[in-house]
Amino acid sequence: MKTNRMLALIMALLIVTLTAAGAEPDPVARAASQYAELDGIKIHYKSLGEGREALVFIHGWTCNLNFWRFQAPAFAGETRVLLVDLPGHGQSDKPEITYTMDLFARAIEAVMRAAKVDRAVLAGHSMGTPVVRQFYRLYPQKTLALVVVDGALRSYFKDPAQAEPFIAPLRGPNYKAAAARFVDGMLPQTMPAALRDEIRGVMTSAPQHVGVGAMEGMFKDMAIWKPDPIRVPLQLLLAASPEWSADYKKFVRGLAPQVDYRTFSGVSHFLMMEQPNAVNRALQEFLVKNRLLGFK
Repeated sequence: MKTNRMLALIMALLIVTLTAAGAEPDPVARAASQYAELDGIKIHYKSLGEGREALVFIHGWTCNLNFWRFQAPAFAGETRVLLVDLPGHGQSDKPEITYTMDLFARAIEAVMRAAKVDRAVLAGHSMGTPVVRQFYRLYPQKTLALVVVDGALRSYFKDPAQAEPFIAPLRGPNYKAAAARFVDGMLPQTMPAALRDEIRGVMTSAPQHVGVGAMEGMFKDMAIWKPDPIRVPLQLLLAASPEWSADYKKFVRGLAPQVDYRTFSGVSHFLMMEQPNAVNRALQEFLVKNRLLGFK
């Protein structure tokens, strides 16, 4: 059985490679758009495969579900996969409301209910990390495991006021230029130009009220950063950076002593798009080790 799963994964990784090279249709693009609803907000998602348990992918600040398109073909043949556009992002509604990690977490639960998924392994990139962390707090019985992809489990700031200089440039009339400068700081020149342009284009097209609101929700609500234990399996997939110091690793092990903590060299914040095969292999090993979603 394990050999069959490894062969299936190898085939899926080959599809990912061909997709990235433009030689194979994108299975995420082919999947039908579906919608859940929360508090009158339509939440866009895509579902691949079948089952009451799923691998749920959550994007980061001003991104969309397509940022996970290289993961979907590697897992959709083996388990149910859900990809979600958080409220304000992608093809979901973008009302002028308060965007909080709590709202985003409840939106994921609404999608799971609409998709008839009972429990999930949730993978969150960047801002998606505090989102899936909050989901676990609200819905522990629906959380099988958490996967963190280059996101933080503790705040960068000691109090909300320290976040204001970071957010302030996004409040002005030149929001798009300010957002572009912020995004460009995460995009190395070594990244393929087409991928760099895609990421910048998506992230700078988010409405200002969403970009500012989500940033405030992420950095100014200190309650979402409390160091409560994580008692489900936890994996961290991080781009090598001084930010992820020995002290940070010690902090994470304090939250979850059995954490699967991995760093990747030669990649940026968007490692799942730059090195999809390596990220997919690491995630598959985590699922097998913990016997999650039927992986053995």
